[in-house]
Amino acid sequence: MTHASPRTAVVTGASSGIGAATARSLAAEGFHVVCAARRLDRLVQLARELGGTAVECDVTSVESVAGLAAAAGDTVHVLVNNAGGAFGQDAVADADPDDWRRMFETNVLGTLHVFQAMLPALRASGVGLVVNIGSTAGRGSYEGGAGYTAAKHGVKTLTETLRLEHVAEPLRFTEIAPGMVRTEEFAVTRYAAAVTWVATRPAHVDVDLMVLRPRAQAAQHKVHREA
Repeated sequence: MTHASPRTAVVTGASSGIGAATARSLAAEGFHVVCAARRLDRLVQLARELGGTAVECDVTSVESVAGLAAAAGDTVHVLVNNAGGAFGQDAVADADPDDWRRMFETNVLGTLHVFQAMLPALRASGVGLVVNIGSTAGRGSYEGGAGYTAAKHGVKTLTETLRLEHVAEPLRFTEIAPGMVRTEEFAVTRYAAAVTWVATRPAHVDVDLMVLRPRAQAAQHKVHREA
C-alpha cells in the first residue's frame, strides 16, 4: 500500500516565537515543515523535533532565498512569511535611516523575495496558500513607530495586491495581523493556531485577513494594564 506524500509547508523566521510555534502546529497537522531562519543551530533542533527540514536563510538575500526554494522542492502547499522585525523606536525627526532600511528589507522585500522564489512550487501544488504575518501596526500609526508601521503597511498592501493579481489561479493569500505578542508560549501558540486554521480550510476558501489582539489591547496605542 502506498501513502501520499505529506504536504509541504515553508515557514520563515522559524527559529523562535510565532515562527517556531507555527512550524510545530503545522507539523502536528501532518505537514512536512521546512524551517527557515538565520540561526541554524536553533533550527536544527526544531526540525529534528518535527521531522522537518532546517534551512539557514536570510530573506533579504535573493541568493539565500534561492537556496531555500531549492531545499523546499518542486511542490509547496503552504508558505508562511513570518520573518521580519521592528528596529528602533525613535520619532521620525530622530530616526536612523538604517533602522528603516532594515525593517523594509526584512518585512517587505523579504516577503517579496520568498514569494517570488516559491511561486512555481506553490503553483505546482494546485492549492498554494501564502500567509503573510503582518501586524496591527499595519493598520494604524503611533508615535515612535513610523518605520515599522510603514513596513507593515507595505506587507498589508502587498498581500492585497497578490490576491488581485492571482485571482484566476488556485492560489490563496492571507494576512494575519497580530497585536501585542508576548514571549510566553501561550500567546505565540494562539497566533500559530490561527495560521494552522487558515491552512486547513478548504482550497476554495480564502481568508483574506485575520486581526488578532489580546482582549486588553483595544488599539495599537490603547492597552489596559493591570495594576
